[in-house]
Amino acid sequence: MDIILASKSPRRREILENTKVRFSVKESQIDEIIKVNESPKETVMRLAYEKALEVANSNKDSLVIGADTIVVINEQILGKPKNEEEAYNMIKLLSGKTHYVITGFALINLSLNKKVIDCEVSQVTFKELSEECIKDYINTKESLDKAGAYGIQGYGGLLVKNIQGDYFNIVGLPISKISDCLKDHFKINLFTEGDLSEKVF
Repeated sequence: MDIILASKSPRRREILENTKVRFSVKESQIDEIIKVNESPKETVMRLAYEKALEVANSNKDSLVIGADTIVVINEQILGKPKNEEEAYNMIKLLSGKTHYVITGFALINLSLNKKVIDCEVSQVTFKELSEECIKDYINTKESLDKAGAYGIQGYGGLLVKNIQGDYFNIVGLPISKISDCLKDHFKINLFTEGDLSEKVF
């Protein structure tokens, strides 16, 4: 079964590359709209499903993986900042506080009429950050394409005091939970499926 990752995120691609599954990447083109009447979990699961379905509609025999990640603090959803000023304000808001990172994921194979939609939640606490520290981080240019304006796998890791839960969920793909779903629902084992030397992109 062909597997497609419906995401342009290099971080999600890297996480999946660390398994033995062969996959290709096809970016979805949906608009990531946040609806006011949805909970954060409902939002990420819907967006993940919409991303996967958009790609699956033109690849009906393939298993398509879609994902979406948001940061939530005090019931406020933080998506990707539009500019450096917004990124600065997001990091300042997170400074010294605990927030949640929620990643929704969807696994779809239309020819088998199968779909799995779920999410994972991790908790992150930031250190108390000085104005200088926040500006230094914004100047790395790392923040603009990431939910909550930081990447824990990069310079953003320097802002973090501690985490609880799945680290890879914070990066953008809860691979442990996805692995269980792939095995249970699609009989795909990420430990053995395919060969790294044969990976196709």
